Amino acid sequence: MSDSSKRTEAQQREMPEPYEGNRPVPWLVLILVGAAFVWSLAYIGITHQAVPASYGDRRGAADFAVISASTGGVVDGAQIYATQCLACHQASGAGLPGVFPPLGESEWVTGNAALPIQIVLHGVTGDLVVNGTTYNGLMPTFKDKLDDAEVAAVVTYIRHSFGNDADGVDAAAVAAQREATVARTSPWNGDAELQTLK
Repeated sequence: MSDSSKRTEAQQREMPEPYEGNRPVPWLVLILVGAAFVWSLAYIGITHQAVPASYGDRRGAADFAVISASTGGVVDGAQIYATQCLACHQASGAGLPGVFPPLGESEWVTGNAALPIQIVLHGVTGDLVVNGTTYNGLMPTFKDKLDDAEVAAVVTYIRHSFGNDADGVDAAAVAAQREATVARTSPWNGDAELQTLK
C-alpha cells in the first residue's frame, strides 16, 4: 500500500472540521425570551411608583442637615463631627494609634479655645504630642468647607464630648480666630507652631 493511500485512509477516519452552519435558534427559546421581556416591561409599568427618599435606609434629606430641629434650629455639631471627623477620630473620639490623636481629655481640645478652632480651620501636619504620645498624621483644613457657625458647633461638640468638660465656643469667637489668621495658607506644623497658641 502506497503512502498516498495510507494518508487517504487516515484522513477518512478523521472527523470533519467543525463549521458554523445556518442553524436557527429554536422557536421555544425565542418564545421564552420574548415572554420574559414582555413580562418585565409589564411588571415595571404596573409596579412603578414614586419612591420616597426614606425608602432605602429610612433616612431623608433632613437627617443629613447640619441644622437640626432637635437642637432648636442651631447647627448640629454632632452631625458635622459624624460627617467630617469620625473617619479619622472614630465615633469614640479615641483616634487611631500613631496617626490620628484622641480627642478625649486632650490638652489641645480642652485648653485654650483658640487651639481647637485654629486646628479645625487650618489643619495640622507633622508631629503632635497628645497625652504623652506622638502622632504624625495629616488633618485637613476646613476653613473653606465650614462656616463660622459650623466650626463653632463642632468645636463645642468635641469640647463637651469624649469625657471632656470644657466651655463651648460661638461663631463670633471663630470669626475672630479666622480673621486673626486670614493670611495663613498652610496647615499648622504640629507642636512646633501650635505651642505658641497655648
